[in-house]
Amino acid sequence: MKDKKLRLGILGLGEGRSTISAALSSPKVELVKMCDLNIDVCKQRAKEFDFHDYTTKYEDLLNDASIEAIAIYTPDHLHASHIKLALQHDKHVVCTKPLIDDLKDAAELIEIQKKTGKKLFVGQSSRFFQPMKRQRMDFEDGLIGDLVTVEAYYNADHRWFLEKPWALEDSFKWLYGGLSHPVDFIRWYLPEVEEVMGYGMLSENGKKGGLKNYDTMQFIYKSKDGRIARVGGAYSGPVQPVQRDSEMSCILRGNLGCSQGDYMDLRYAITDKDGEERMITWEHKLKHFFRFEGKSHHAGEYENYLNYFADSIQKDFTAYPDLIEGIGTIVLLKAMERSLASGKPEKTSKIIQEFGLEEYLQ
Repeated sequence: MKDKKLRLGILGLGEGRSTISAALSSPKVELVKMCDLNIDVCKQRAKEFDFHDYTTKYEDLLNDASIEAIAIYTPDHLHASHIKLALQHDKHVVCTKPLIDDLKDAAELIEIQKKTGKKLFVGQSSRFFQPMKRQRMDFEDGLIGDLVTVEAYYNADHRWFLEKPWALEDSFKWLYGGLSHPVDFIRWYLPEVEEVMGYGMLSENGKKGGLKNYDTMQFIYKSKDGRIARVGGAYSGPVQPVQRDSEMSCILRGNLGCSQGDYMDLRYAITDKDGEERMITWEHKLKHFFRFEGKSHHAGEYENYLNYFADSIQKDFTAYPDLIEGIGTIVLLKAMERSLASGKPEKTSKIIQEFGLEEYLQ
């Protein structure tokens, strides 16, 4: 007997474009309905994907008993209310990163999820590119020994973002919109970061383009067991050719080996515990990951994580990052934001206590 497909509704069809493609090509997901406030966007996606069951009312997704899960790709400040409504209407949830933009909503969301028993998965897509999946597998297999430190970065020439009016608003921060990707790598391997210190600046290109917040940042982390890590990002200037560097990478340094996953370049290198050096690439998967123009949308990883989420429901296991891990990442990002403002190290425990999250986060 074939596994039953997860019946999905998608909310937010701008950023949700990749998820539409992913759902329509997934063997484990059935797209039921899509929703956006903007009727023109609905029509555009309907024409693009030849899928015409759309609505401009979120209530139509919530009240459709045939929809089992809702995938949320709305602006960050709306995530908490949209998640809450989905859970209260007995839906599982996929929500894009960053999960929420205000920790005051965190405890309530945890309690609602506990009450409803529904699953929530953070669509932290970075983990689902082939190099990062292979890096994680090799790490769990002990190929680099015990982890010593993690380095992650995301540097990209995103000056084209300045053409989007919302990118020039006070609320838009590259800390959450871009740096949250490599920060998730740190959380994946060092989940118990207790202190962070960082510096940031607004580059000349960013100033000229009208950005309000930092577009260039560097951070150092310290975990509870004493290990350290670092994260950096720059978003308004040129980058190296991919033969020389990757826009986004995660480097694991172990006591017996080292590995590096290069995100959108579909490239992975490892020096393992036996001293063997290998490099693996996945050029044959380029069309799977990058189905649209350029690389601003990469639907293949969304399909990978939708399949994983569907499996978690079918087989009843927790899909990570879950709600608790997602909130932990927001705590870390909030500590980073405060360090940028104070110029001093900031402790995650202080933020956990401030928002009453002690019983949920260790």
